[in-house]
Amino acid sequence: MAHIELNNDLPGIRGLMAYRPETEQPLNALAEVLLRGDNTLSRGERELIATYVSYLNDCFFCQNVHGALAGHYLDCNIDQIDAIKADMQQADLSPKMKALLTIAASVQKSGKHVTPEQIELARAEGATDAELHDTVLIAASFCMFNRYVDGLGTWAPQNRQFYVDRAPQRAIDGYQSSLFK
Repeated sequence: MAHIELNNDLPGIRGLMAYRPETEQPLNALAEVLLRGDNTLSRGERELIATYVSYLNDCFFCQNVHGALAGHYLDCNIDQIDAIKADMQQADLSPKMKALLTIAASVQKSGKHVTPEQIELARAEGATDAELHDTVLIAASFCMFNRYVDGLGTWAPQNRQFYVDRAPQRAIDGYQSSLFK
């Protein structure tokens, strides 16, 4: 049960957006640009950054929504996504992606935890300034989204297959509207 009366039974951020529909458009617009807009990082890589930060923040809803989407785009299953979350350094990821996830993990703690050495390593692995920018912004945004979802005590389906089943349609629909889909 959410900490406030939402007057709907939608899970996670969807319930919050239905409660305050005027916040839906700008929040979804931000997610749409960051996770689906033109970018040299794939949609799967960007969803993986969102997943990893949500995992570090212990936000069950967000890590499963975005983990299922990352799996959908990267053609892997939820167990493989869980393995990445648990030990991304040992995961079958490119050195560039590992460097970007390291930066995202630093942002999750505090933006001031990002070091010049982390940036240089990511650059050495091929990360562009735009990719560094977007990694930091995705990580920072998901800290906000996670705190919004968990700070108001929203509920989340505990059956993780729910998220996996919804991922293909969410990949088609995107983040333009989440209330009625």
